[in-house]
Amino acid sequence: MALALISVLLLQSCKENTSSNAKTESDSSLVITENATQRIDSTLKSFVDAKNIAGVSALVFEKNKEVYFNAFGHADIESQKPMARNTIVQIYSMTKPVTGTALMTLYEEGKFELDDPLEKYAPEFADMKVYAGEDASGKPILEDANRPITIRDITRHTAGFAGAGDSPLGKMVAEADAMNRNNTLTQMAEKMGKLPLQFHPGEEWLYGPCVDVQAFLVERISGVPYQEYVRKHILDKLGMNETRYFIPEEDRARFASLYRRKGEGVLERDTVTYSNYLEKWPLTRGGSGLTSTLDDYMRFAQMLVKKGSLDSVRILKPETVKLMATNQLADSVTERHFLPSKGQVGFGIDFAVRTDPPANADENNGAVGEFFWDGAASTLFWVDPVNELTAVLFVQLFPYDQVGLHKGFRDAVYGPFKNGN
Repeated sequence: MALALISVLLLQSCKENTSSNAKTESDSSLVITENATQRIDSTLKSFVDAKNIAGVSALVFEKNKEVYFNAFGHADIESQKPMARNTIVQIYSMTKPVTGTALMTLYEEGKFELDDPLEKYAPEFADMKVYAGEDASGKPILEDANRPITIRDITRHTAGFAGAGDSPLGKMVAEADAMNRNNTLTQMAEKMGKLPLQFHPGEEWLYGPCVDVQAFLVERISGVPYQEYVRKHILDKLGMNETRYFIPEEDRARFASLYRRKGEGVLERDTVTYSNYLEKWPLTRGGSGLTSTLDDYMRFAQMLVKKGSLDSVRILKPETVKLMATNQLADSVTERHFLPSKGQVGFGIDFAVRTDPPANADENNGAVGEFFWDGAASTLFWVDPVNELTAVLFVQLFPYDQVGLHKGFRDAVYGPFKNGN
């Protein structure tokens, strides 16, 4: 009997030791440790102290728990309004993944296939031409596109749409003024469809108005105004009540000012962008235009890391999220605009997708398999499925992150660069 009791006690002790060891091992595998928290605080505060940003806030979740939040500096320097958790910011291109998610809800309903020609649903984009220079008299030389633009093209920025600029084609784009906020999405599409492409569909990656066309396509296929569709099928279902195109008067005191960096430690308050959000404009762009709060956007990121559902509400199927987070660019697409500046990445459906670890300490830090995007006012978010980690960084800074804030934040989260990681 004594031997039996000793055996039971030894077995129990073994189980406790195993459990204790497992806990220690689990804890040591966490990304956000006490050291990481201190690194993040120190890093974000240093950018504010250097007066290279007015204010910044960050929120990180890991394994279904909030593991970091803090805010530094001001949402408005002139009024000394502090950056806060409920500060409303302009997220610019972080609108794009929300639009892509809306589009993919229709994909799940069988309303289209990714390799369907865009013109099947939007004849505005039929018989597209490609700009091939000018003749001796200055008239544009146009050639037939090698193939139609597909829906996959508009989800991965390979459609060929040109941007405005000083080139002859850029001037044509500027004159068409498709992105005028007084246009409807349909008027935008009509004007874009009459412009020549910069290159043949599928040949290059060029960041531009592809996601605005996605918003138009959502509206065309669903028969519902885009703003209403994204509100009903994404934002309301996730409880993202403060992610919107228009900020009502009662919430404007929480709206952060945007600052332009004019030099080291020199910030100038922007006075141009506010009217984009204080009036209701006809154009509800899919590529930009939303404002949000940290907690609102984190709900979107959490839905993605949880493979399409949050709090028993399903937005997308797991296989759809996986598809969106899978690189869609063939190796033959060698011209990739600024995408290589993001690190070892490809591009999925409205996200950059990390395909390889950082090659050196100068590259953006992160985990293979993460998918992410950012915004023109230097905001950033990412989803790291390997570590079940999601991060949202809010700041209001023009021009786009010339101070290395994103790299600093990523390095603070993941720690010093190590070869092979």
